[in-house]
Amino acid sequence: MLDMRRRQFISLLGGVAAWPIAARAQQAAMPLVGFLNAQTAAGFVHLVAAFHKGLNDVGFVEGKNVRIEYRWAEGQLSRLPSLFNDLVRQQVAVIVATGGAHRAARAATTTIPIVISVAGDPVGDGLVTSLNRPGGNLTGMTVFSDTLVAKRLQLLHEVAPNVHRLGVLHDTTMSAAPAELRELETAARALQKQIHVVKVTPESDLEAAFRALVEAQADAIVVGSGALLNNSRAQIVSLAARHSLPAIYETHESVAIGGLMSYGASVPEVYRQVGIYAGRILKGEKPADLPFLQPTKFDLIINLTTAKALGLTVPSTMLIRADEVIE
Repeated sequence: MLDMRRRQFISLLGGVAAWPIAARAQQAAMPLVGFLNAQTAAGFVHLVAAFHKGLNDVGFVEGKNVRIEYRWAEGQLSRLPSLFNDLVRQQVAVIVATGGAHRAARAATTTIPIVISVAGDPVGDGLVTSLNRPGGNLTGMTVFSDTLVAKRLQLLHEVAPNVHRLGVLHDTTMSAAPAELRELETAARALQKQIHVVKVTPESDLEAAFRALVEAQADAIVVGSGALLNNSRAQIVSLAARHSLPAIYETHESVAIGGLMSYGASVPEVYRQVGIYAGRILKGEKPADLPFLQPTKFDLIINLTTAKALGLTVPSTMLIRADEVIE
């Protein structure tokens, strides 16, 4: 009887031990996506959700039939190569590089498929040879943010026509930064406005940046494009309010938390499209054959509560054109 019970007990232990092994084997069989971002996770929660939505749209659900390893550089660009190498050791099937991480990913591999979101021109930056047929291991979505900054300046002028000296927060880490600044300078001359540029890096103190703008007697602010400034949107919106400076931003998210106005592509939609491309690659498509996507719709968002607090009257013609008015 003791022998029989011992055999039953050993058999039970064997069955219990086998379950984790089976679970691990099933997990290992799932494709693995590496998600690399140069910024902090806290500022990208809604964008990660949009990325998941894109994966879901093509049949992939995290934890069910795909695994995702996340790596965040916390604004320290020097950490990106080691974070990328860590993902490679995890044997990822595809890497998604967002929030300013695309250059590090591109420099690190020519074999692992990469999907990126980028503000500038992928061809001009030497990332790919063609937008229609990237031809390598990298594809994704580009916003061409430098072409939008002149429109933002024009919109800010419509709301605050008496502004003569503009402050500019300029993300120097963005590949499209020089082109964006050239566009802004041209637009400012056309509107007979002076500009004072404050360059922002990951090491910059934004409070000091705003003090510099105030000392330069800036009447309003154009907040430049790029992940660095977008990731600091809450602090920037707060500082603009503290100094009573009208400001225009790239993204809807800045206006939703109190910024005056924004004009640009939908960033969640960008991340959703990146998720779709990652899923298509998991299904066997090649990055070389997937054309770089570009936004087809640009949204104007206005916060009337903030406008009133700043003593500004938004023209009715602009309110009619707005895609969303926050009251």
